Amino acid sequence: MGNINVAVIGPAGYGGGLGKKGTSTEITFYNLKRGEDTVTLIEPSKYPERLAPLFYAVSMARMAILVVEEISPAFGECVLMLHCAGVRSGFIVLRNFIPKEKVMPLIRGTAVEGYEFVGDEQGALRERLLGEAAKSRGSPTEEVKAGAAVVDHAFSVKGVGTVALGTVARGAVRRHDALKVVPGGKVAEVRSIQKHDDDFEWSVEGDRVGLALKNVEVDDLDRGAVLTNDAAVKTAKRLEVGAELLRYWPAPIKQGMAVHLGHWMQFVPARVEAVSDAGDWRRPNMTLALEKELAYVAGGTAVLMYLSGQKLRVVGTARLQ
Repeated sequence: MGNINVAVIGPAGYGGGLGKKGTSTEITFYNLKRGEDTVTLIEPSKYPERLAPLFYAVSMARMAILVVEEISPAFGECVLMLHCAGVRSGFIVLRNFIPKEKVMPLIRGTAVEGYEFVGDEQGALRERLLGEAAKSRGSPTEEVKAGAAVVDHAFSVKGVGTVALGTVARGAVRRHDALKVVPGGKVAEVRSIQKHDDDFEWSVEGDRVGLALKNVEVDDLDRGAVLTNDAAVKTAKRLEVGAELLRYWPAPIKQGMAVHLGHWMQFVPARVEAVSDAGDWRRPNMTLALEKELAYVAGGTAVLMYLSGQKLRVVGTARLQ
């Protein structure tokens, strides 16, 4: 079974022409399935009034569909979020007679530069997405003993108990695995695994899953909670990071600034305790005090955001140590 997660950034409901509507809160999921292959489409329903939904939509996406109806500050912010999140594969759909030549200079030098321009034909786009999903088929090897899944929704089901919906961020998750909940520290047992309503004994990186869990409650599983038995996954509330600010970001980061750090589907408030650079303010080293624990693997990259920004709220990236 192959699955890809695809961020759909454009007019509200565009994903409804590609898949069947599923869970909808500040992000809306649409599901596309044919045979063993599935596509999970994620729309940021509450963007642009809130930045978090845009981050959530791109944070676990392998690909993106960027529908351009106008050239606006929101368009630029979406391009930069996709760039900072490292989503380097996708499609661009142009509307309202916007020419490709007008868009190309605006995406040059970003991850979006490599996206393919396609027509606004959703039937053809569905076929392309299913083809990409088929390429991603995989199963866990014996060497992959551990993994991490990131929760986007959790609820209680009568007769089943606590169910977490999310994406496997790394490794593999198997039925009966004991997974630590971060933040919080409880240990949950995986009772069963579903992928697009089918039961499985296992799931691998990139899979969209529903995990029935023992020993945890819904209140233990906020959006962004990480379920893991991977020794490589670290947790911290205070981080030393090396940042790289976007060339469009207008000013140096200052001590005391309130920022947000986004990694996997974690969207964590933080305060800059200290900042220094070696003469290049766009490449600072920073000490961040986080409001809650962040789960990550050393060497990973997080998106740095400043919600009080006016025209731009995406600052750049931070290297996690």
